Amino acid sequence: MRLVICDTANDVAEWAAAYVKKRILDFAPGPDRYFTLGLPTGSTPLGMYRRLIRYYKDGELSFKYVKTFNMDEYVNLPRSHEESYHYYMFHNFFSHIDIDPSNAHLLDGNAPDLDAECQAFERSIREAGGIRLFIGGIGPDGHIAFNEPGSSLNSRTRVKTLAQETIDANSRFFGNDKSLVPTQALTVGVATVMDADTVMILVTGMAKAFALHKAIECGINHMWTVSAFQNHPQAFFIVDDDATAELKVKTVKYFRGLNAVHHQLLE
Repeated sequence: MRLVICDTANDVAEWAAAYVKKRILDFAPGPDRYFTLGLPTGSTPLGMYRRLIRYYKDGELSFKYVKTFNMDEYVNLPRSHEESYHYYMFHNFFSHIDIDPSNAHLLDGNAPDLDAECQAFERSIREAGGIRLFIGGIGPDGHIAFNEPGSSLNSRTRVKTLAQETIDANSRFFGNDKSLVPTQALTVGVATVMDADTVMILVTGMAKAFALHKAIECGINHMWTVSAFQNHPQAFFIVDDDATAELKVKTVKYFRGLNAVHHQLLE
C-alpha cells in the first residue's frame, strides 16, 4: 500500500490524472487491446476528470480504446436526472473525450431486474479481461462506492440500501431535502474493486481525515470498508494535506519521505 501526500486537492487531481495518463500510454491500447478503467463519481474526482479532458484536447491522450466501468448508480432515478451518475459521467467526462459510448459501462438503476443487472455488470468486467486500474473515493464513514459500514469485504455488485449518514451527506445534491435522496443504489462490491490490478483511492479534505486514519492506521474492519485495501498488492491512497489531520506524525513523515519514489511512478 502506498500513501501519496500532496499539498492541496488540486495537486491530488494533477497527480491522479497524470497517473491515469501514464498507465494508458504505457499499456498502448488498440483495436484488439483495450485498457479497462474503473471510475467514481462525486466531487473529489472532478478535478481529475477536468485534467484528463485537457490531456485529450491537447492531443496527449486518447480514450478510443478504453473501456470504463462505473462504481455505482442510484435506484429509480432517471438517467436524465442531474444527480444520476449516468448524467454526471456524460456531463463531466464522457461527452468531452473520444470514448465510444458503448465502451462506457454504467449500472442501470431502472433495470426491470436489478439483480440480473448486477450479475451482467460483473460478467461484462470479466469479459473485458478484468479492470487494470480502479479509481475510487471514500465517504466520511469509510465506505467505498456504496459499500456502507457493515458490508461484506467479499461482496460483489449488488443492490444496497444506503445508510442514513450517506443519505444525509448526499442531500446537499438534492437541495438539502433528504426525502428526495434515493434510499437504494446499485454498487460494485469490495471484492469487485479488489480484483483490479491497481486501485487508486482519492481522499481530500478534513472531513475524510478520520476515515483515512481508519483506512491505513487501523486493522481491516468491515465497518470501514475502505480498510480492505490494506490487503491489495497495488493500492494507492492519493491524499491532500488536510486529509492527513488524524494520522500520526510518524506516519505522515514516513510517507512524505517517499515522495521522490512516488514521483518516479509518473515518469
